[in-house]
Amino acid sequence: MGPLHTYAADVVWTGAGASGTASYTSYSRDHDVRIGDKPPLPGSADPAFRGDPARYSPEELLVAALAQCHMLWFLHLASADGVVVVGYTDHARGTMRVEAAGHGQFTEVVLHPVVTLVPGAHANDGGPVDDARLDALHERAHEHCFIARSVSFPVRCVPSTPRTGEVPLVTTPGR
Repeated sequence: MGPLHTYAADVVWTGAGASGTASYTSYSRDHDVRIGDKPPLPGSADPAFRGDPARYSPEELLVAALAQCHMLWFLHLASADGVVVVGYTDHARGTMRVEAAGHGQFTEVVLHPVVTLVPGAHANDGGPVDDARLDALHERAHEHCFIARSVSFPVRCVPSTPRTGEVPLVTTPGR
């Protein structure tokens, strides 16, 4: 067995108002997610469940966590293979089914990553960086993603055709 890592987050309900949970409509679903010394993340329920649409819902954060984990593994594996990635976006989408009794679960999450490569990209082995190579990197990233390995619903990856672009210019303020 490998090393164990522990993650902590505090969730603090901020929506009690004057009457708390006196009724289903009497309280706000607003809360803050606090992780260490980082800025609080404003959370709420999904608007369909009386939440504030200006705040992050747990369902959105789950989809985001899956996309983030996949991206971080993909970038790591690309770097190890000598594939120079200069841009990465993902338009991830999750589908959740709610049953009549109010129980619900995600049925799937689909990742839609768009990778931007340096022009004329080649891997460490000298081979071109084509769709097949990128698909293999996405498959390996999926196999390694801690979050995808932890959920009981399918997480699919449908990558877009890679783009080529220039390395973004990084500027330092004051220089």
